[in-house]
Amino acid sequence: MNSNTHDMSDPPIGSEPEPQVEVGSNGFWVSNTGMVTIAFLLIAAFFLLTEHRAHTLGALPLLLLLACPLLHIFMHRGHHGHGGHGGHSSHQETRPGAQGGTAHKKGT
Repeated sequence: MNSNTHDMSDPPIGSEPEPQVEVGSNGFWVSNTGMVTIAFLLIAAFFLLTEHRAHTLGALPLLLLLACPLLHIFMHRGHHGHGGHGGHSSHQETRPGAQGGTAHKKGT
């Protein structure tokens, strides 16, 4: 076989083998202790909500108002600020040498 060729079964050059994951290392929340913790928290939440229903329902309007700024922050995180928007169709330029500084739309 030529030294410049390789078998298709050979691993690609520069690739690393995938790390081996142990069978019992799924994390805390899927372990027996995690499941008991989840069950305890669900039971505690149930009793808190049933015993304090008046307080919980009275706070709903306030929670809706508090959700508005949070939604605004998380929904607009991709804007990276409001400056520097390019490509607006209403953008007008002044033509160099125009008398009186008349504005003309781009492309006319």
